[in-house]
Parts: sequence; structure tokens; C-alpha cells
Amino acid sequence: MKRIVLLVLLSISFILKGIADEGMWIPMLIGKNIAEMQRMGFKLTAEDLYSVNKTSLKDAIVQFGGGCTGEVISEQGLLITNHHCGYSQIQSHSTIERNLLANGYWANNLTEELPNPGLKVRFLVRMDDVTHQVLKNVTPAMNERERSLTIQQVADSLISQAQKEGIAYEAMVYPFYYGNQYFLFVYQVFEDIRLVGTPPDAIGKFGGDTDNWEWPRHTGDFSLFRIYADKNNNPAPYSPDNVPYKPKKFLKISTKGIKEGDFTLVYGFPGRTQQYITSHAVELLINQSNPHKIELRNTRLSIFNNFMNANDTIKIKYAAKHARVANAWKKWIGETIGLKRLDAVGKKQELEAMFNAWASSNPELKERYGWLLPKFAELYSELSPLSLVVDYRNEAVYGVELISFASRFDRLLGMALDSTTDVKKFQELRERMKNYVKSFFKDFEIAVDREVFAALMQAYTERVPENLQPEFIQRSKKQNVNWRQMAQQIYTQSAFSDSIRVLTLLNDLDSSSAKELLNDPIFGIYYDFEYLYRSNVEQRYYQITDSLEILYRTYIEGLMHMQPEKRFFPDANSTLRITYGKVAGFEPHDGAIYNYFTTIDGIYEKSQQHDIPDYVPPKRLIELYQTKDYGPYTVNGTVPVAFIATNHTTGGNSGSPVLDAEGNLIGVNFDRCWESTMSDVMFDPKYCRNITLDIRYFLFIVDKYAGAKNILSELVLVQ
Repeated sequence: MKRIVLLVLLSISFILKGIADEGMWIPMLIGKNIAEMQRMGFKLTAEDLYSVNKTSLKDAIVQFGGGCTGEVISEQGLLITNHHCGYSQIQSHSTIERNLLANGYWANNLTEELPNPGLKVRFLVRMDDVTHQVLKNVTPAMNERERSLTIQQVADSLISQAQKEGIAYEAMVYPFYYGNQYFLFVYQVFEDIRLVGTPPDAIGKFGGDTDNWEWPRHTGDFSLFRIYADKNNNPAPYSPDNVPYKPKKFLKISTKGIKEGDFTLVYGFPGRTQQYITSHAVELLINQSNPHKIELRNTRLSIFNNFMNANDTIKIKYAAKHARVANAWKKWIGETIGLKRLDAVGKKQELEAMFNAWASSNPELKERYGWLLPKFAELYSELSPLSLVVDYRNEAVYGVELISFASRFDRLLGMALDSTTDVKKFQELRERMKNYVKSFFKDFEIAVDREVFAALMQAYTERVPENLQPEFIQRSKKQNVNWRQMAQQIYTQSAFSDSIRVLTLLNDLDSSSAKELLNDPIFGIYYDFEYLYRSNVEQRYYQITDSLEILYRTYIEGLMHMQPEKRFFPDANSTLRITYGKVAGFEPHDGAIYNYFTTIDGIYEKSQQHDIPDYVPPKRLIELYQTKDYGPYTVNGTVPVAFIATNHTTGGNSGSPVLDAEGNLIGVNFDRCWESTMSDVMFDPKYCRNITLDIRYFLFIVDKYAGAKNILSELVLVQ
């Protein structure tokens, strides 16, 4: 038996040997990695990266808008992020007459910088390991509900205390390793953020959906904002009296360039990964969940494309929506291909076989861990049909904008019908809903959504088992409805499709008008789907997912016990992380070799493919190319545009700074190669590459293309 266990442990060590480029590491604990980083060429210390006692690089990094990263690049609070991260703000300022998406925008002075209500950025003040405090009163005898309540009580106390420590402080306690560890994160939040500059779509989105997730890439994916504060440099709501924020730290920009093998560090807020899920979860992902979601989004995108290609107004209205839908759609396609290529299910099963052998090596381990994997198999089998309904609810039901819109009225209508409702709270919610109605219809086109409704209802009817279909679908099937004709009828009848009717009803909302909206055909469809979901799916779905969460907590504990020498990085959860790697090309498939950088030459070459609308750069950029008017940004007779490296990134890392060995900004992370998209589940150093805007292309566009000397004058450039 000892010999078998030894062989198992040796196999584990071989298969799961740490990969230097893999991992999303906690800044507070980066000292554990610093020796390896320095062997790779890093010149700074752990405290240079993260410190609560002195200024460090973390003080230049922000979470931008909740879903991206940004970094401060001047002592006047100038911030750079991706063009696609600022896209909603750019679009909100765009009209046919003043189309910032098509033409770009460059503020000549502070008075021309454009405010963005609702946009916030968060600086991390500090993070603390609070595992001991959070779990202090947790006992093995507690059930999961008791455990959660005990943890939440302590977490709420820690949060409340931390938020009193500074102006506009927000705090959160996050679980790591499925609740084996807990950290408190304290942020300072700024809410006066103004648009400073953006290239036109033809630069900031060059390549569009054609090149999304692809390499080679030639996208100038950046936009510029400025953080404003009050006269005391503290966060404050928007005011004309606010002034540019003076940051604790801003990044210097390196113009020396990059070469293959150079050290790279990405500092940002990755969204979500699932590195430790079992083979059962991977099978569900690649054989059911991803294929269905891909097909549903493909349907929506086809409809969007037809309308956008035929109408410039709709093209502007749906630009951001199209980008959001297409981004995940293409990612899921690449993820599925990558996981199959890696035989991710097989690799997970191999690890699980080793885990079972290890857990069976003595009675104590067997009692603690030996039952886990059979239980995983049982729960995932039961989860599968429920997961299908959840995917169709998210992608088909709420993929219809008008159904999603109607769902937002649920609470307000309930309050209107409740005689005990707090009048003040009701009036406040009604005013918020009025503002929401106005913003919704600004970017809504009834003809587009009507087509989407018909197509997605047809898909739900055909692909979801009959016992999991709502009354609305079953009734329509019996009547053998034509979904397009039904869509025409419903959208004509519904008050929710008419902004004036909705606002009129809201202005005088009482029990009578509330009943009118409750009886609206669109609200009725929403209610039918929700009734099915809440009656037949929701409770058991969350019971299973909660049970899986508990299993994973014990499973990861076991993996750590089984591999005591392995460094485990926690899954991404939108908290600040450090990843490091090196500049490197790769071979995506047989016969293809990808270089590690691209240049402006590639933009011109793509522009000669006249049948691809995504490859039409601005005339001004082509003029600069043809005259070779590159200024100081010339490298071997051209201008660098983007490069790839081996850093482990995911969604949320969009806009993250890519730093060199000295901590200077060499680029802005904006994507992964399509072959890398499986890295949320399984990292492969052979294929995983993050895509970065070369900071020299940013300088070239700001200087030579836009002539925005006022912006350049703020930056600190280093060789």
C-alpha cells in the first residue's frame, strides 16, 4: 500500500507541476512568489507591488465600472482603460449629429471633458486575511445555514468597522478556495469620472467581431478618462467645482519597447475562473451549457446584424449591445474547442482517480474525502436538466429586451397593490423607474426585439423538455402558433413597447393602473416563465449548487492536503490580482507560427480585404501609414500595435496595466487569444496568451493621429 501511495504522489507531482505563468495571485501574499518572479527578470520587491505602509503600484490601479480595470497615468488623475470598457460611456455621448463612436473624441482642456453619471472607480486601500475572525465561531456540528449566518455576522461587523475608516470607503469580505479562507477588501470609491479621449471605432474596435479573441490583432483598444475629486482631494459626487484627483501613485510609461522573453506583469481585477471544478462540471459545460448558449446568442447576433447593416440609427443604438452579446458568444466557442483539444475531462478524471487512490490510503482520509467524487457525480447528474432551464431563462427569456424590461416592474407593481406600502419608498422607486424607462428606450428598437422574441421563443419550444416549459409555451404549441405573427400581435398590444404609455401609467400609478400592467401580455409572459422557474427549478437548483459549493470546499482542502508542496492560487472573484509571465509567440495549430507582435503594416494589409467591414481604418491613419509619418514611434520602419505574453488573465482583466520588470507601463491588456479561452477552467502554457495594446501605439494615436498634445504633456515617459 505504501508503494502505491508513493507512486500516486509522484504521478501527481509530475502532472500538476507548477507552471510559472499560471496563477492569479493575491497581492498581499505575493512575497511567496517574488523569488520566482525575480528569477524571471523582475527587478522590484513585493512591497513595491503591494504595501499598506507606503505608496505602491496597487495605488495606481482601479476597478473601472465594476467589470474592468484601469490605471492612473498622470499626476492629474488621467486614467487609461480599454475602449471596450468605456464603450457604454462613449456611446451614451453619441448621436447621429455628434457621433463619438464613429469620429472619436479628444478634449482640448478640462472644460471639454464629459461627465458620466453612474460610472465609478475603486482604489484598493488594503486587504486583510480575516479567516481566523470569520471562522472563529464556526463548529463542525453546525449545518450550512448556521455556518453561513455565523460567518455573515462577523463579516458584517468587519465591513461596518472598515467603512468608517475613511471618506467614501466600501468594504467587502470575500471567500477564497470555496470558503476555506476569507479576506476583507477595503476600497475608496470615486464617482466623478469624465471622458477625456477616445479613438474612433475604426481604431478602438478595428477588427471588430471578425478579430475578437483572435491573433494577430491590430486594435487600438484604449480610452481615456479622468478622476475628479473635491478641493480636498476626496471623492465627491459630480460637481463643476470638482478638480482633477491627485493620485498617491501613477504609472510611468516605458517607450523602450519589448522583445520575446521579456518579463511581463498584469495587475488587475479578473472576474471569474473555475480552476478546481471536477470532470462532471467540465462535461456539463462543453456538452450542454456552452453549445446551447452559443446557439441562442448566434440567433440574436444574426438579427442584430441584419438591422444594424440596414440602418445607421439602429447601428448606434445596438453597438454596445452587440459587442456584449458577441463577446461571450465567441469566448464560449473557443473555450469549448480548447477544452476538448486539451482533453480537459480526461485530465480531470486522471486527477480524480489519483485523489480517490490517495483518499483510500488510510481509514481517516477515506472517511473525510473518499465519498466526495461519487457525490459530485450524483449531484451533477441531477443538475443537468435544471441547468438547461437556467441557461434558457438567462439567454432566451431575458435575451428578449422587452421581457427583461417588464421584469424590472415586478417590485413596483407589488408595492402599488399593497395597502401597507411605505409611500415615500414607493415614490422613490417610481422616480427611479421613470429614469430607467427613459434610458431603456433611448437604445431600444421594437422591430429588432420583436424578431428576437419570435426566434428565441421558437428555440425554447424546440429545445427545452416539455415538462419544463411554461403554460405560455404549452398553450402556444397547442394552437400551432406562428411565432412571428404572435410577436407582432403581442408587441402591438403591450404597453411596455411604448415609452409614452409606460410613463403615463407610472405618473399616476395606483392599484388600477398597476393591474393594467400586471395583465399586460408581455408581463404575463414574464410571469409564466418565472412561475415555472420558481416552482419547478429554482429551489432544487440552488440546493444542488449550494451542496456543490460545500463539496468543493472539502475537495480543495483535500487537494491541498494531498499536495502540500503545491502553490494553490485562488479562483478569480473580481478582487485585485497579480499575474506574471513573459512575452512569447506560439504555434496555434499545425503549420502555423504566430509572432509575438503586430505592427501598423498589418492594419493596412487587412484594409485591402475590401469585403470585410471590420477592416476599414480611418483615412487619416492610412495617410500616416502611406507617408510613414510615424514621428518618434518608429521601430524598424513601422509602428508596433500589439503583443502577446503568457500571463494568466480572464474577463475583468480588460484594461489592466501590463508592466515591465521595472514596473513601468508597456501596454494595456485587452483580450486573450481564442486558443486561450479555456484558461478559465484549465491553463495551458503552450496555447494561453493574453493580448496587449503596445503602449507605443497608444502614444502614436494620441500624438500623430489625434494631435492631442495636451494629453501627451501630462505623461511621464521613460526609456
